[in-house]
Amino acid sequence: MKSYQLYINGEFTDGSKGETLDVLNPATEEVISKIQNGSEEDVNRAIEAAHSAFLTWEKVPSKERASYLHKIADKLEERRDEFVQLLTMENGKTIEASEGEIDIAIEYFRYMAGWALRYEGEILESERSNENILVYKKPIGVVAGIVPWNFPMFILARKLAPAIVTGCTIVLKPSQYTPNTTCEFAKIIDEVELPKGVFNLVTGKGSDIGNPLSGHPKVRMVSMTGSYPAGSKVMEAASKSITKVNLELGGKAPAIVTKHADIDLAVEKIKTSRITNSGQACTNAERVYVHESVADEFIEKITDAFKQTSVGDPTDRNNEIGPLVNQDRLDTVTEMVNNAVENGARILTGGKQLDAKGYYYEPTILTDVKQDMEIIQEEIFGPVLPIMTYKDFDEVIELANDTEYGLSSSIFSENLHEIMRAANELRYGETFVNRENFEAINGFHAGRAQSGIGGADGKHGLNEYLETHVVYLEYDENYKG
Repeated sequence: MKSYQLYINGEFTDGSKGETLDVLNPATEEVISKIQNGSEEDVNRAIEAAHSAFLTWEKVPSKERASYLHKIADKLEERRDEFVQLLTMENGKTIEASEGEIDIAIEYFRYMAGWALRYEGEILESERSNENILVYKKPIGVVAGIVPWNFPMFILARKLAPAIVTGCTIVLKPSQYTPNTTCEFAKIIDEVELPKGVFNLVTGKGSDIGNPLSGHPKVRMVSMTGSYPAGSKVMEAASKSITKVNLELGGKAPAIVTKHADIDLAVEKIKTSRITNSGQACTNAERVYVHESVADEFIEKITDAFKQTSVGDPTDRNNEIGPLVNQDRLDTVTEMVNNAVENGARILTGGKQLDAKGYYYEPTILTDVKQDMEIIQEEIFGPVLPIMTYKDFDEVIELANDTEYGLSSSIFSENLHEIMRAANELRYGETFVNRENFEAINGFHAGRAQSGIGGADGKHGLNEYLETHVVYLEYDENYKG
């Protein structure tokens, strides 16, 4: 069994409390590693190291900073199969899904390295004849990166890569449920000899580490991916120092299936969008609204597709779904389905956990649900799909927008007018048309309302790590030399 340490100022070290936490394999419920249970003292050490490193790292040419991202990508690619196995063991996602995540993390480091000589400032016209106005884009400073358990390697890359290339330094905190890949990643950081303090890793409980990270006056941005309740606590802590927050929180993505949809395509893509990572993704299709004229066909076909979905050992490539990440998640999904049934919902397939070791839940289809039910209003984060019908397009737009969240949405239609109305009227950061829900690394992944503040990916995501410095440069226009 492996035991992992913190990584602070270029050194692997034990936490100040001398305590460890067990990490479980959700497929077997067995302990697979031990991590340090970090403390506020450890957080402070890491932030001080990051702050000290920032004073020199920001002056390193961006092309040289980007060279470290290429080195990281190369090392991660060399150890790809090892990281795939680690990810499946700690998270429970299928081997195929883990391969996809590690591959996109590698691609992300290389993609962001390409921005080294591309991000830019501006020169503005002045109202004065002897003045130039220069707009600089400079690194924001020390970043606190709080990474969730559902995509631990991809979101690590999403936070670290833009920080490094722009000249920021970072203190990273992985989820206590999926820290192994991040701890192994710290060894890659050490191998490529990234300057001390640029990357720091503190493991432990979010309840102990989150507030000290978010509230420290030397942290200039907190980039956190997680739940709305956790995000609101981070925002509250950050407010004490007026620290910028970048929050990607929960989602409740509606999928609209119109009477003009390709039903087979809709079934295929909505299934993919629901069962990705066992339904544990903020962009997962969380609820379906299907036009009443095609509802019978759609419901029959997607129920059949869910019945045929294989659930089990995530290391078996024949399985499409592995376990949920932990017992709490399994209990929550079970309770939400039971509550829906008690309030009149009907289970067409699934509806219970598997009678097996591990935190497995059956792929589930629910009908006869109502808009005010918890299963429609609150994030499920499991392989459960509630389905409602609608009569006209005005109604479905209203239903789809009836949520506190605003991250992802989708529509399935071959009618341009329906697609354009959805594009213009859905109040979400993303709308996917006739495809599965998953964002591109050169896009901008951002939510509205309780789904977060700011965003990630592409040039807009890179700019989250930069702040603006305006210089008013006045000169003597009569100077002769």
